[in-house]
Amino acid sequence: MTPRSPLIDTDGAAALIEPLTRYVAQAAAAILAVDRSGMGLQDKIDGSPVTEADLAADRILADGLARLVPEIPAVSEERLARAMPPYDNSFFLIDPLDGTREFVAGRSEFTVNLALVNNGTPLLGIIAAPALGLIWRGLVGRGAERLSIGGRGAGAQAMKAEPIHTRPFPPSGQPWIAAVSRSHGDSQTDSFIDARPGAVRQTLGSSIKFTAVAEGTIDIYPRLAPTHEWDVAAGHAIVTAAGGKVTDGFGTDLRFGGGMRDFIVPAFIAWGDASQAR
Repeated sequence: MTPRSPLIDTDGAAALIEPLTRYVAQAAAAILAVDRSGMGLQDKIDGSPVTEADLAADRILADGLARLVPEIPAVSEERLARAMPPYDNSFFLIDPLDGTREFVAGRSEFTVNLALVNNGTPLLGIIAAPALGLIWRGLVGRGAERLSIGGRGAGAQAMKAEPIHTRPFPPSGQPWIAAVSRSHGDSQTDSFIDARPGAVRQTLGSSIKFTAVAEGTIDIYPRLAPTHEWDVAAGHAIVTAAGGKVTDGFGTDLRFGGGMRDFIVPAFIAWGDASQAR
Protein backbone atom coordinates (compact mmCIF):
# COMPACT_ATOMS: atom_id res chain seq x y z
CA MET A 1 0.00 0.00 0.00
CA THR A 2 1.18 3.51 -0.81
CA PRO A 3 2.28 5.47 2.30
CA ARG A 4 -0.15 8.20 3.29
CA SER A 5 0.80 11.50 1.70
CA PRO A 6 0.13 14.92 3.23
CA LEU A 7 -3.28 16.49 2.71
CA ILE A 8 -3.31 19.80 0.82
CA ASP A 9 -6.29 21.88 1.91
CA THR A 10 -8.03 24.54 -0.19
CA ASP A 11 -5.73 27.32 0.99
CA GLY A 12 -2.70 25.18 0.18
CA ALA A 13 -4.08 24.41 -3.26
CA ALA A 14 -4.71 28.11 -3.86
CA ALA A 15 -1.04 28.79 -3.11
CA LEU A 16 -0.02 26.16 -5.69
CA ILE A 17 -2.30 27.17 -8.54
CA GLU A 18 0.02 29.76 -10.11
CA PRO A 19 3.16 27.59 -10.30
CA LEU A 20 1.06 24.62 -11.43
CA THR A 21 -0.50 26.75 -14.17
CA ARG A 22 2.98 27.82 -15.27
CA TYR A 23 4.10 24.18 -15.57
CA VAL A 24 1.01 23.36 -17.63
CA ALA A 25 1.69 26.35 -19.90
CA GLN A 26 5.28 25.18 -20.37
CA ALA A 27 4.09 21.65 -21.17
CA ALA A 28 1.70 23.13 -23.74
CA ALA A 29 4.56 25.06 -25.33
CA ALA A 30 6.69 21.91 -25.46
CA ILE A 31 3.93 20.10 -27.36
CA LEU A 32 3.68 22.90 -29.93
CA ALA A 33 7.46 22.77 -30.43
CA VAL A 34 7.23 19.21 -31.74
CA ASP A 35 7.08 18.83 -35.52
CA ARG A 36 3.99 16.69 -36.04
CA SER A 37 4.99 15.81 -39.59
CA GLY A 38 8.27 14.22 -38.54
CA MET A 39 7.63 12.86 -35.05
CA GLY A 40 7.69 9.23 -34.05
CA LEU A 41 4.47 7.43 -33.10
CA GLN A 42 4.19 4.30 -30.99
CA ASP A 43 1.33 2.22 -29.61
CA LYS A 44 1.11 1.50 -25.90
CA ILE A 45 -0.03 -1.84 -24.50
CA ASP A 46 -3.66 -0.70 -24.51
CA GLY A 47 -3.42 0.29 -28.18
CA SER A 48 -3.50 4.04 -27.60
CA PRO A 49 -0.83 6.13 -29.34
CA VAL A 50 2.06 7.95 -27.67
CA THR A 51 4.37 10.50 -29.29
CA GLU A 52 7.46 12.47 -28.34
CA ALA A 53 5.10 15.35 -27.58
CA ASP A 54 3.36 13.29 -24.87
CA LEU A 55 6.72 12.47 -23.33
CA ALA A 56 8.09 16.03 -23.54
CA ALA A 57 5.04 17.44 -21.75
CA ASP A 58 5.19 14.69 -19.15
CA ARG A 59 8.83 15.45 -18.32
CA ILE A 60 8.06 19.12 -17.70
CA LEU A 61 5.15 18.30 -15.40
CA ALA A 62 7.02 15.57 -13.54
CA ASP A 63 10.08 17.76 -12.97
CA GLY A 64 7.98 20.72 -11.90
CA LEU A 65 5.94 18.74 -9.38
CA ALA A 66 9.07 17.09 -8.00
CA ARG A 67 10.53 20.52 -7.27
CA LEU A 68 7.33 22.14 -6.01
CA VAL A 69 5.71 19.43 -3.89
CA PRO A 70 8.02 16.39 -3.76
CA GLU A 71 6.02 14.87 -0.91
CA ILE A 72 2.83 14.56 -3.03
CA PRO A 73 2.62 11.53 -5.34
CA ALA A 74 1.74 12.01 -9.00
CA VAL A 75 0.08 9.51 -11.33
CA SER A 76 0.66 10.14 -15.03
CA GLU A 77 -0.72 8.23 -17.98
CA GLU A 78 2.83 8.00 -19.32
CA ARG A 79 4.29 6.67 -16.03
CA LEU A 80 1.54 4.33 -14.99
CA ALA A 81 3.96 1.51 -14.14
CA ARG A 82 5.13 3.59 -11.16
CA ALA A 83 1.64 4.06 -9.73
CA MET A 84 0.90 2.41 -6.38
CA PRO A 85 -2.81 2.78 -5.58
CA PRO A 86 -4.81 3.23 -3.47
CA TYR A 87 -3.98 6.88 -2.76
CA ASP A 88 -5.06 8.55 0.47
CA ASN A 89 -5.06 12.27 1.17
CA SER A 90 -3.61 14.25 -1.78
CA PHE A 91 -2.17 13.14 -5.12
CA PHE A 92 -1.88 14.52 -8.65
CA LEU A 93 -3.43 13.00 -11.78
CA ILE A 94 -1.82 13.94 -15.10
CA ASP A 95 -2.56 13.41 -18.75
CA PRO A 96 0.31 15.22 -20.50
CA LEU A 97 -1.41 15.03 -23.89
CA ASP A 98 -5.10 14.22 -23.94
CA GLY A 99 -6.34 13.76 -27.49
CA THR A 100 -3.18 12.35 -29.01
CA ARG A 101 -5.21 11.19 -32.01
CA GLU A 102 -6.41 14.76 -32.55
CA PHE A 103 -2.82 15.98 -32.29
CA VAL A 104 -1.51 13.42 -34.77
CA ALA A 105 -4.36 14.22 -37.19
CA GLY A 106 -3.37 17.89 -37.20
CA ARG A 107 -6.43 19.15 -35.36
CA SER A 108 -6.39 21.72 -32.55
CA GLU A 109 -8.49 19.93 -29.91
CA PHE A 110 -5.83 18.34 -27.71
CA THR A 111 -5.05 19.29 -24.15
CA VAL A 112 -2.73 19.03 -21.15
CA ASN A 113 -4.61 17.90 -18.03
CA LEU A 114 -3.46 18.24 -14.41
CA ALA A 115 -5.60 17.66 -11.30
CA LEU A 116 -5.02 17.68 -7.56
CA VAL A 117 -7.19 15.05 -5.90
CA ASN A 118 -8.05 15.11 -2.18
CA ASN A 119 -9.47 12.02 -0.50
CA GLY A 120 -10.77 10.71 -3.81
CA THR A 121 -12.31 13.99 -5.04
CA PRO A 122 -10.71 16.45 -7.49
CA LEU A 123 -10.04 19.75 -5.73
CA LEU A 124 -8.05 21.65 -8.37
CA GLY A 125 -7.94 21.22 -12.12
CA ILE A 126 -5.97 22.84 -14.93
CA ILE A 127 -6.51 22.16 -18.65
CA ALA A 128 -4.49 23.77 -21.43
CA ALA A 129 -5.34 23.70 -25.12
CA PRO A 130 -1.93 24.46 -26.68
CA ALA A 131 -3.12 25.03 -30.25
CA LEU A 132 -5.90 27.36 -29.05
CA GLY A 133 -3.60 29.32 -26.73
CA LEU A 134 -5.98 28.84 -23.79
CA ILE A 135 -5.91 27.51 -20.24
CA TRP A 136 -8.88 26.76 -18.00
CA ARG A 137 -8.48 26.22 -14.29
CA GLY A 138 -10.71 25.78 -11.28
CA LEU A 139 -10.42 25.40 -7.53
CA VAL A 140 -13.53 23.92 -5.96
CA GLY A 141 -15.13 26.47 -3.68
CA ARG A 142 -13.09 29.33 -5.16
CA GLY A 143 -14.36 29.48 -8.77
CA ALA A 144 -13.05 28.83 -12.27
CA GLU A 145 -11.48 30.95 -14.99
CA ARG A 146 -10.11 30.97 -18.53
CA LEU A 147 -6.70 32.41 -19.37
CA SER A 148 -4.62 32.97 -22.50
CA ILE A 149 -1.11 31.54 -22.92
CA GLY A 150 1.73 33.94 -23.65
CA GLY A 151 5.41 33.31 -24.29
CA ARG A 152 7.27 30.25 -25.52
CA GLY A 153 9.20 27.35 -24.05
CA ALA A 154 10.23 27.80 -20.43
CA GLY A 155 8.93 31.37 -20.62
CA ALA A 156 5.35 30.33 -21.37
CA GLN A 157 2.82 31.62 -18.86
CA ALA A 158 -0.90 32.20 -18.43
CA MET A 159 -2.36 35.72 -18.66
CA LYS A 160 -5.65 37.66 -18.72
CA ALA A 161 -7.82 35.59 -16.41
CA GLU A 162 -11.59 35.77 -16.98
CA PRO A 163 -14.10 34.12 -14.62
CA ILE A 164 -16.26 31.38 -16.15
CA HIS A 165 -19.53 29.82 -15.00
CA THR A 166 -21.80 27.01 -16.08
CA ARG A 167 -25.32 27.93 -17.18
CA PRO A 168 -28.78 26.85 -15.98
CA PHE A 169 -30.39 23.98 -17.80
CA PRO A 170 -32.59 25.17 -20.71
CA PRO A 171 -36.26 25.74 -19.81
CA SER A 172 -38.72 23.02 -20.72
CA GLY A 173 -39.29 22.80 -24.45
CA GLN A 174 -35.95 24.33 -25.39
CA PRO A 175 -33.19 22.11 -26.77
CA TRP A 176 -30.11 21.45 -24.71
CA ILE A 177 -26.65 20.98 -26.14
CA ALA A 178 -24.65 17.83 -25.51
CA ALA A 179 -20.92 17.46 -26.07
CA VAL A 180 -19.95 14.26 -27.86
CA SER A 181 -16.56 12.79 -28.61
CA ARG A 182 -15.11 12.88 -32.10
CA SER A 183 -12.97 9.78 -31.51
CA HIS A 184 -14.77 7.73 -28.85
CA GLY A 185 -18.48 7.36 -29.59
CA ASP A 186 -20.52 4.61 -27.93
CA SER A 187 -24.08 3.32 -28.18
CA GLN A 188 -25.04 3.92 -24.53
CA THR A 189 -24.13 7.60 -24.75
CA ASP A 190 -26.03 7.90 -28.03
CA SER A 191 -29.11 6.34 -26.40
CA PHE A 192 -28.84 8.71 -23.42
CA ILE A 193 -28.84 11.71 -25.75
CA ASP A 194 -31.55 10.29 -28.01
CA ALA A 195 -33.84 9.98 -24.99
CA ARG A 196 -33.84 13.79 -24.74
CA PRO A 197 -35.91 15.03 -27.69
CA GLY A 198 -34.44 17.95 -29.56
CA ALA A 199 -30.99 17.59 -28.05
CA VAL A 200 -28.27 19.14 -30.19
CA ARG A 201 -24.96 17.32 -30.42
CA GLN A 202 -21.71 19.28 -30.58
CA THR A 203 -18.66 17.24 -31.52
CA LEU A 204 -15.43 18.12 -29.72
CA GLY A 205 -12.12 16.45 -28.94
CA SER A 206 -10.27 15.75 -25.70
CA SER A 207 -11.04 17.50 -22.40
CA ILE A 208 -12.23 20.62 -24.22
CA LYS A 209 -15.70 19.12 -23.74
CA PHE A 210 -15.39 19.69 -19.99
CA THR A 211 -14.25 23.27 -20.49
CA ALA A 212 -17.23 23.98 -22.74
CA VAL A 213 -19.54 22.83 -19.94
CA ALA A 214 -17.64 25.01 -17.46
CA GLU A 215 -17.92 28.04 -19.76
CA GLY A 216 -21.65 27.59 -20.23
CA THR A 217 -21.65 26.85 -23.96
CA ILE A 218 -22.55 23.17 -23.41
CA ASP A 219 -25.31 21.89 -21.10
CA ILE A 220 -24.16 18.33 -20.58
CA TYR A 221 -21.28 16.01 -21.47
CA PRO A 222 -22.15 12.33 -21.04
CA ARG A 223 -19.75 9.48 -21.60
CA LEU A 224 -21.32 6.19 -20.64
CA ALA A 225 -18.36 4.06 -21.66
CA PRO A 226 -15.08 3.44 -19.84
CA THR A 227 -12.31 6.01 -19.79
CA HIS A 228 -9.44 6.79 -17.40
CA GLU A 229 -9.22 8.91 -14.29
CA TRP A 230 -6.57 11.21 -15.80
CA ASP A 231 -8.99 11.99 -18.65
CA VAL A 232 -11.67 13.14 -16.19
CA ALA A 233 -10.15 14.54 -12.98
CA ALA A 234 -9.03 18.00 -14.17
CA GLY A 235 -12.30 18.60 -16.01
CA HIS A 236 -14.23 17.35 -12.98
CA ALA A 237 -12.60 20.01 -10.79
CA ILE A 238 -13.10 22.81 -13.32
CA VAL A 239 -16.77 22.00 -13.98
CA THR A 240 -17.45 21.72 -10.24
CA ALA A 241 -15.63 24.99 -9.49
CA ALA A 242 -17.64 26.70 -12.25
CA GLY A 243 -20.95 25.65 -10.69
CA GLY A 244 -21.65 22.28 -12.31
CA LYS A 245 -21.42 18.69 -11.15
CA VAL A 246 -19.85 15.47 -12.44
CA THR A 247 -21.36 12.11 -11.52
CA ASP A 248 -21.29 8.51 -12.61
CA GLY A 249 -24.03 7.21 -14.88
CA PHE A 250 -26.44 6.89 -11.92
CA GLY A 251 -25.94 10.34 -10.40
CA THR A 252 -23.46 9.18 -7.75
CA ASP A 253 -20.22 11.01 -6.98
CA LEU A 254 -17.09 9.70 -8.69
CA ARG A 255 -14.06 8.58 -6.67
CA PHE A 256 -10.44 8.77 -7.84
CA GLY A 257 -7.26 6.96 -6.84
CA GLY A 258 -8.97 4.20 -4.90
CA GLY A 259 -7.39 1.30 -6.74
CA MET A 260 -9.83 0.69 -9.59
CA ARG A 261 -8.11 -1.54 -12.12
CA ASP A 262 -6.02 0.60 -14.48
CA PHE A 263 -7.64 3.75 -13.04
CA ILE A 264 -10.81 3.12 -15.04
CA VAL A 265 -13.87 5.38 -14.80
CA PRO A 266 -16.74 3.16 -16.04
CA ALA A 267 -18.97 6.11 -17.00
CA PHE A 268 -19.57 9.77 -16.16
CA ILE A 269 -21.86 12.71 -16.88
CA ALA A 270 -20.76 16.34 -16.56
CA TRP A 271 -23.78 18.50 -15.79
CA GLY A 272 -23.65 22.24 -16.30
CA ASP A 273 -26.61 22.73 -13.98
CA ALA A 274 -25.79 20.85 -10.77
CA SER A 275 -29.46 20.75 -9.78
CA GLN A 276 -30.16 18.45 -12.76
CA ALA A 277 -27.63 15.78 -11.78
CA ARG A 278 -29.47 12.53 -11.14
